[in-house]
Amino acid sequence: MRADARRNRARVLEAAEVVLARDGLSASMREIASLAGVGVGTIYRQFPTKEDLYQAIVVDRMARLAALADELATAADAGEAFFEYFTMIVEDSTVKKVLVDALAAAGIDAKAGAPDIRGAIETLLVRAQGAGAVRGDVGMAELLALLSATCLAAQHNGWDEGLRTRTLAIVFDGLRPSARPASRHPPERRRRVRWRGV
Repeated sequence: MRADARRNRARVLEAAEVVLARDGLSASMREIASLAGVGVGTIYRQFPTKEDLYQAIVVDRMARLAALADELATAADAGEAFFEYFTMIVEDSTVKKVLVDALAAAGIDAKAGAPDIRGAIETLLVRAQGAGAVRGDVGMAELLALLSATCLAAQHNGWDEGLRTRTLAIVFDGLRPSARPASRHPPERRRRVRWRGV
C-alpha cells in the first residue's frame, strides 16, 4: 500500500470511529468521508461494504491494544502499567461491542485478522505480581473473568467516565495485595431455618 493510501486509510478509520460513536450503526459513509477529508469513492475502494469497514476498525483497535501492551511490558512501574492496560481494555470495549455485534449479525467473525492479546495481558499480570502490585493468587482465569464482567457491565449500562473511574478503583483495590484474599473453599452449608410467617 502506498504511503498516501496508508494515510487515507488511517484517516478513514479514525473518522469512522468518531462518527460511529456519535451515530451508531446508522453512520453515513458520506459523513465519514467528509470528516476524513476524502471522497466516498476512496472509502469504497478500500472497504467495499460497511461490514468491511467495521471489521477493519475492530482489527485496528486490537492492533493498537497489542502495541500498547508491548510498550507497557517494559514500563518501569509494572503495577501502574497493568492497571493502565486494564482501564484501556474497559474503555475500548463499549465502542468495539457495537461493531462486533454488527459484524456477528452479518455472519462475519470480528476477530479474524485481529491479534490475540491474552499473552500480552498475562505478561503484564506476571510483571505486576512480581513487583508486588497485584495479589499472587490472581490467575489468568480470574483476571479474564474480571475483565469480561467489567467490560459487559460498562457496555450494558453505558458507564460515563466518572462511574467507570470509581468502579475500576474498587476492582483494582480487590486486585491489590492489601485486599484480604477470599477463601477458595465455599463456606459450610448451613442448616436452613424455615421462615414461619407471623
